[in-house]
Amino acid sequence: MDPQLLIACSVMMTLMVVLPGPDWAFVIATGTSERSILPSLSGILLGYLATVAAVALGVGAVVATLPWFIVVLTFAAAAYLVYLGVRVLRAPPVVVVAGASRGATADVESGGAQPEASDRPWLRVLQGAGVSGLNPKGLLVLVVLLPQFTDASGAWPIPLQLAVLGLIFVGACALVYSIVGYGARTVLRLRPSAMRIVSRVSGAAMIVLAVWLVVEQVAHLT
Repeated sequence: MDPQLLIACSVMMTLMVVLPGPDWAFVIATGTSERSILPSLSGILLGYLATVAAVALGVGAVVATLPWFIVVLTFAAAAYLVYLGVRVLRAPPVVVVAGASRGATADVESGGAQPEASDRPWLRVLQGAGVSGLNPKGLLVLVVLLPQFTDASGAWPIPLQLAVLGLIFVGACALVYSIVGYGARTVLRLRPSAMRIVSRVSGAAMIVLAVWLVVEQVAHLT
């Protein structure tokens, strides 16, 4: 593949991932409520890998001709984000500061439904895959933007080029969301009292993003 195309694609993909969206809100919520972000991060990456595979196999071209599918996906993503946001708002994690004998360390106890996810990492994997798999922005990036960076006259077949470019996007997600998730945990360690605020903000952000997705989609339909 043309190195210039790869560089341009890498820059564009990283910029798209840096823009806050449903993935950001989910990773921040996980970073402030779970002992590890790895299950959630793995789920997000698996969701995008599945989309990349579908695009490389030609499903993306079919989806691009079905505007109604994007509409359905958008409303499904909005509903799922509201569900996750409400869960975080109803049961924000609680910080427990260990005794001085062990040296003032902060631990997290999750209220309500949160222990269920902590005890079952696979549930966080599924939730993460749901967030990324239903993320219209991710689908539009992989279906609409990726083909613009392919080279029909290149030595590699188009499906292989799409797969490589899609992996660049997934790699950018892994890097950015790791920084976001562990950054949230750093806030927890430095300011344990801020954790509940950050959790509530991330939960509210999911709901706001859901409303924004619906409003934007309705605007396109009218």
